[in-house]
Amino acid sequence: MTALSVSTSSAASLRADALVIGVAKGPKGIVLAPGAEAVSEAFEGKLAEVLSTLGATGAEGETVKVPSPAGLKAALVLAVGLGEAADGGYGLEALRRAAGVAARALAGCKKAALALALPAESADEVEAVALGGLLGSYAFGTYKGNGNGKEPVGELVLLAARKGSKDAKAAVERALVVGEEMNRARDLVNTAPNDLNPKGFAAIAQAAGKEHGLKVEVLDEKALLKGGFGGLLGVGNGSVNPPRLVKVAYTHPKAKATLAFVGKGITYDSGGISLKPAGHNETMKCDMAGAAAVFAAVVAAKRLGLAVNVTAWLALAENMPSGSATRPGDVLKMYGGTTVEVLNTDAEGRLVLADAIVRAGEEKPDVIVDVATLTGAMVLALGNRTFGVMANNDELRETLHTVAGEVGEQSWPMPLPAELRKGMTESTIADLANMGERMGGGLVAGLFLKEFVAEGIDWAHLDVAGPAFHEGAPFGYTPKGGTASAVRTLVRFAEQTAAGSKA
Repeated sequence: MTALSVSTSSAASLRADALVIGVAKGPKGIVLAPGAEAVSEAFEGKLAEVLSTLGATGAEGETVKVPSPAGLKAALVLAVGLGEAADGGYGLEALRRAAGVAARALAGCKKAALALALPAESADEVEAVALGGLLGSYAFGTYKGNGNGKEPVGELVLLAARKGSKDAKAAVERALVVGEEMNRARDLVNTAPNDLNPKGFAAIAQAAGKEHGLKVEVLDEKALLKGGFGGLLGVGNGSVNPPRLVKVAYTHPKAKATLAFVGKGITYDSGGISLKPAGHNETMKCDMAGAAAVFAAVVAAKRLGLAVNVTAWLALAENMPSGSATRPGDVLKMYGGTTVEVLNTDAEGRLVLADAIVRAGEEKPDVIVDVATLTGAMVLALGNRTFGVMANNDELRETLHTVAGEVGEQSWPMPLPAELRKGMTESTIADLANMGERMGGGLVAGLFLKEFVAEGIDWAHLDVAGPAFHEGAPFGYTPKGGTASAVRTLVRFAEQTAAGSKA
């Protein structure tokens, strides 16, 4: 794990493998961002000219490396693009992305000094640079042989004028917690499905609970059968790896509100009897990204000491075809008694979530938020970088959309049209069908989940099918593979809830 520290040393005097500065696109060429003054002086005021000669434009994500001249202790200067120059400072997301690009570009360095748009004018900017650097330095090397690939940056040093201030210290500590928990979620998503089944995921949750003082309860297949969790059992019937329902609870003695985060945890999704075609199943280890996100969020809440109760419910199963698998046409009796006719076994996420939502509702939380890689329809609607937000409460939906934007996650509020419910309620043999109209499939899935929310509980659904797993080239602080989508949104929502409870 990359280490993180803050220093008030000047950029010129700090000993490091590399020194990072920010540059931007100005109306007349490249512009040096705040924090580059000492570096420019070492270049006798000609740093911008040198970078321009090397082709730098200041475009977002661009990097240019220059050997350091006499006067700098660092061996290398890395200029990273921030995009368009801004008189009023650079946005937090621009800082996160630039720091992430820099950290990835410096893979293999033992120590890199980040002087990106710093000294920071605010604690928020310190946190943005710190978090972006930690996320950008992420690398999943579990299955790589020795010497295959560069090691992540060993240490990131933020050059700031606020060292020693309470706000700056808290900002760095928060960035460290959120970054480490996001990387925990990324590791889970990237782990091969033969190494992460429901039982294994549950064991990881138990270990984290022991380490951080969280209460963890695991329902195995026998307990699920006894309790009547028909959705989890129905989805897991076809696999030799039986399902689990895991509760990870954090309580605070001064909490006045309780949040329940429910995560879809299909550790591998073949589609079941409704088998996915070739080309659609190679990345289905990521179908547990929702469970990874809510798990990471509750651990982060504990580590940050938030004055709010947070419980994560991990609905874990493996969806496989076999002689014991649920068939299209079967009827499942869900936890709570609702019967569901299964028309498509590849619409399995809503089945395990339904069980978990009902169980979470029994504890009377103030809000339930579920997170799931639920539908391809949402990807078609919003693309690969934006998750959909649905809710039974308009204010909650807008709050989560706003919170996501504040922390740099792209989301979009989506409706739950009442007319789309009809297709699910027309089963002639069960209370509901797990499929409805084909058009608006992401909204239909949301409506299905809404059926299982207890009356009087505010509920929201985040469909992260697009951004949870990135198959393209890395960008900003986003790597190829698991991204930890929704973790930041959940943590900030918990923080706001805690702050509101104190008011």
